Amino acid sequence: MDKTLAWLWLADAVGSGCQYAQELLTLYPDPAELYDALRAGTEAPPACLTPHALAQLRDTTPFDYEERLDHCLLSGIDVLTPDEGVYPDRLRDLPDLPLVLYVTGDIACLNGRRYAGMVGTRRPSTYGRQAAFDLSLAMARAGVVLVSGLADGLDSEAHRAAVQADVPTVAFLGTAIDKTYPASNAKLRTAIEKGGGAVCSEYPPGYSGRTTGTFLARNRLIAAQSEALCVAEARTRSGTLNTVGHAERPPRAGRAGQHLQRFERGHKRAAAHPPCRAALQSRGRAGYTGYWRGDRRPGAAAV
Repeated sequence: MDKTLAWLWLADAVGSGCQYAQELLTLYPDPAELYDALRAGTEAPPACLTPHALAQLRDTTPFDYEERLDHCLLSGIDVLTPDEGVYPDRLRDLPDLPLVLYVTGDIACLNGRRYAGMVGTRRPSTYGRQAAFDLSLAMARAGVVLVSGLADGLDSEAHRAAVQADVPTVAFLGTAIDKTYPASNAKLRTAIEKGGGAVCSEYPPGYSGRTTGTFLARNRLIAAQSEALCVAEARTRSGTLNTVGHAERPPRAGRAGQHLQRFERGHKRAAAHPPCRAALQSRGRAGYTGYWRGDRRPGAAAV
């Protein structure tokens, strides 16, 4: 059995943003072992599994996912799983890490680089749009890989700046991997993929399941992949601040010594979130807030 089939089987049953994903992998690092155990009935199922997930795991088999895997291979969609070296290292420590990540573009850009997230409102002011683009362009020219969500507004500005700088950029979707939302960003997505960047999603091609919360779920991936999280403009209640909340989570296991710092210019607060100690001297226009996790910032000379 292709090991990827077992990962697809497990991921489909527990769903995206599974809060016990890490716990489950501690018990069964190889999903095929869980499949064998459930089929044999010699062991009690993991207590962390919900009744719904357990029922689906018992009613399906990894072989039911052969058609999906074949479709991905034929469509140029990479299927990444946590047991592979190409899986994004920065996502591994998440308690709710993706058990399967679908990717189009170049998976090489997902590891071994410096990463900064750029997030913000989908309806920015003229100033906010320009500020996001300028900041993103400066970081991209310094070799930083911009991470965002391919949404309207400031997400798009970050990706466009990276494309202009001819530097890879990473987009996390809240939709099926074969769906671009908004559709108006289809050309931008193609430019990202052709420019050595990557578009990632927890949702398989043709996904038709629940969509409530999928965009909020992807925010944790943007935050985790990013060493720095920049907010150019946002409303007090918004998905942007949901991403900030994920960035403020305690340091991941295995990343001892990392910490979260906040730096800001212009406004003296950071979008209604509790202040962290001021960390970095910043330059430029007012209205920009950034969150930094790690011991040093990328492209310091250029920001």
